Amino acid sequence: MSDLTLRPATDEDLPALVRLRDAAARWMNSRGTTGQWQPGELAEDHFRRIMEHGEVWIAELDGRTAGAWELWWSDEAAWGAQPPTAGYVHRLMTDHTHAPPGTGRHLLRAAEHRITETGRTHSRLDCLTTNTRLTDYYLTAGYRITGHKHGKPQPTGNPKSFTLLEKRVG
Repeated sequence: MSDLTLRPATDEDLPALVRLRDAAARWMNSRGTTGQWQPGELAEDHFRRIMEHGEVWIAELDGRTAGAWELWWSDEAAWGAQPPTAGYVHRLMTDHTHAPPGTGRHLLRAAEHRITETGRTHSRLDCLTTNTRLTDYYLTAGYRITGHKHGKPQPTGNPKSFTLLEKRVG
């Protein structure tokens, strides 16, 4: 993945982030994972808000957006109040028409590296409890299930139940 470049997102990236998120939702839905994400759920204001309180990262390949992820420094809605020992990875997404296989895993490792750069020792994430494919993906990346959160509020729509996963990274 030497041709893949990573950088913090800017306001100019907001339209591309929305397109990438919607395309990832359509891709998941086409493979039978219909509860995790839906196209049109998140707009530019979501990503702008995350950039104000956390980080959003862009991966580019050949001048095109190939993937992105959000990195939060707390996630009380899922994990409750926690000491500042973890980074929380959200919306890890790749462009399945442009990014080569393995891009998602590369982005996950980059997020973990960023977490360790801040002196934090754990990477945490969550996925829909019924999304066994995604849970397995994270388990093979070295995460372990630490519990479940039922009724987690969503940016749009009804609360959902999630599997909580954690990995020691530092």
